[in-house]
Amino acid sequence: MAARVGSRLVVGGVCRAWVSRPMSSQPGTTDATPAADLVVHDNGTASFTFGNPASRLSLDVLEQLATAVQTAQQATSVRCLVLQSRGDVFSSGHNLRELQAASDAEVRHVFGVCSDVMRMIACADIPVMASVQGLATAAGCQLVASCDLAIASSAATFATPGVQIGLFCSTPGVALGRSVPRKQAMHMLLTGHPLTADQALQHGLVSQVVQPEDLKDATNALASTVAEASRPVLRLGKQVFGQQMGQAELSDAYRMATDAMVANLTDIPDSAEGLAAFLEKRPPSWSHADEQP
Repeated sequence: MAARVGSRLVVGGVCRAWVSRPMSSQPGTTDATPAADLVVHDNGTASFTFGNPASRLSLDVLEQLATAVQTAQQATSVRCLVLQSRGDVFSSGHNLRELQAASDAEVRHVFGVCSDVMRMIACADIPVMASVQGLATAAGCQLVASCDLAIASSAATFATPGVQIGLFCSTPGVALGRSVPRKQAMHMLLTGHPLTADQALQHGLVSQVVQPEDLKDATNALASTVAEASRPVLRLGKQVFGQQMGQAELSDAYRMATDAMVANLTDIPDSAEGLAAFLEKRPPSWSHADEQP
């Protein structure tokens, strides 16, 4: 059984709060963006499906995505969010017609909102996973790189082709350079040449590749596996991994991770339940409570 969640924008959350201003009417912009779908499932997962036919990351789509991330992480039953799309394109990046018709201030606003949304995904309390069935290009590739996990169809391709049209993919490069090795990121950014799904797996842009007909089932299986874990443990683990990876000194990273292990063991009730269940050879019964009573 699935329940639809309204698209209310909640300002705040774990990342820096941002408030969106609507773009002015854009001459030459013909894309009407249908409402995207956020569905909460009864297995601890939620899925967000882009409604735009070409999955362009126009301003309204970015706002829908921000709403979905914030709504999903505030739903206490959700422990994994899946981002997905329909058709042959996962996401074709920004709406170039929207950018072409916008003022300098509006262009800065669009890129700023996009950067905020990518940070929201990185900072979200729950793991966020991309399920990529087709082309992920420019900011669409950035979106994949920003997710914690990415499962791809063998038919999917990934590219940052902005250099070919005179608009270097600088903001996609932020996420890409933190997801794949430096020289591979520069190869993609400087040439615009796409990666196949297998190449994306080889370089670490995605975490799993399956046949197109298996993508839906494999996505559900992976998301369900992640959602079997305790929510506060997932939150702590994701946050600490991101923080320690940002440390220049190995000793600082280990100090941070050690503090997290202690906090995990002493402050989160589900750690005691997990250890007991393991030693007693039974499945754990998670409370998903944040702190010891």
